[in-house]
Amino acid sequence: MDPRIREHAKIISMHSTSIGKGDNVVIDANPIADDLVTALCEICAEIGSNPLVIRERTGTRFLRAYLNSSKGGFQIPTHELALFEKMDVYIAIRGGGNASEMSDVDQKKMNDYNLVKKPIRDERLSKRWCLTQFPAPENAQRASMSTEEYENFVWDAIIRDWDAQKNHQQKLLELLENGDEIHIVSGDTTDIKMNIGGMIPINDYGNHNLPGGEVFTAPIIESVRGEVVFDIPLSYKGKEIENTYLKFEDGVVTDYDAGKNGELVGEILSADQGAKSVGELGIGMNRGIDRFTNNILFDEKMGDTIHIAIGMAYSDTVGKGKRKNESSVHVDMITDMSKDSYIELDGELIQVDGCFVFEAGFKQK
Repeated sequence: MDPRIREHAKIISMHSTSIGKGDNVVIDANPIADDLVTALCEICAEIGSNPLVIRERTGTRFLRAYLNSSKGGFQIPTHELALFEKMDVYIAIRGGGNASEMSDVDQKKMNDYNLVKKPIRDERLSKRWCLTQFPAPENAQRASMSTEEYENFVWDAIIRDWDAQKNHQQKLLELLENGDEIHIVSGDTTDIKMNIGGMIPINDYGNHNLPGGEVFTAPIIESVRGEVVFDIPLSYKGKEIENTYLKFEDGVVTDYDAGKNGELVGEILSADQGAKSVGELGIGMNRGIDRFTNNILFDEKMGDTIHIAIGMAYSDTVGKGKRKNESSVHVDMITDMSKDSYIELDGELIQVDGCFVFEAGFKQK
């Protein structure tokens, strides 16, 4: 076994989820990640926790068959809900599989199914959880890398000094905690404003997503206004959407377009009312991730980027007394901020061309 796999398992169990004695641990993984699952089970044995391995992450073929054969009228699978109610820790490991497996599933049917299963997702996210990646050849191919190159990329992004990353990102978090209006400009295509006063910024340093490397929060829903072009491609249902354009008025998408597969943007927005509003603003800060790999788990953490997710807001980013955006979807879209770009907080520059005000080399525009 590659020693980096055991190091990966150690970070998941000790840093990301803090597995303890007696914990019920659900490990949800594709069989291609069996070495990582094996290492995690060995750690669970050492700690005295109770691992259960499930294969939901391999299930897109099975789910496609179910949805395409179904006549609708879905009911919540209470046995699945019961599993997560009894669970303490959830570890999801991505790897391999056909990224286009769900491409021919009717979108309305998928939206209805996701809406019925939303209580299960909410229950799962209320526990200690971690989503990570195993470097499978299929993922390397999507990233246009050799298998070895992709393995090095993945483990270089994951096996790092997360305390140092936390301290670096904390500087941005402290700025956002004391701010209200964020103004994001990139070239002549993106000019968007939103308010975050009273919401809660989160420092993601590998404690949920692994790799981590972002600071994110939720905006006041109705405060989002302006236009944004997401110039880094988005993969949805195995299809690539390029140069997605969204226009917001009073927190709701009023117009949209895309350079490629724009009809998929419409499908996402039609999921439910919450899919037309923003659930998350994230600012990428992991400069160990320096290239687009067609994998949102990595791409949204790239340094010199921002991402906006339409749909569900995470509960821990919503301040007391503030309204949480509810939706059956959560779709992240990314904008490059490395050139001809800036971020203002209450009228003061905090980033220019990807460089933060607290970093060496920061220059006023």
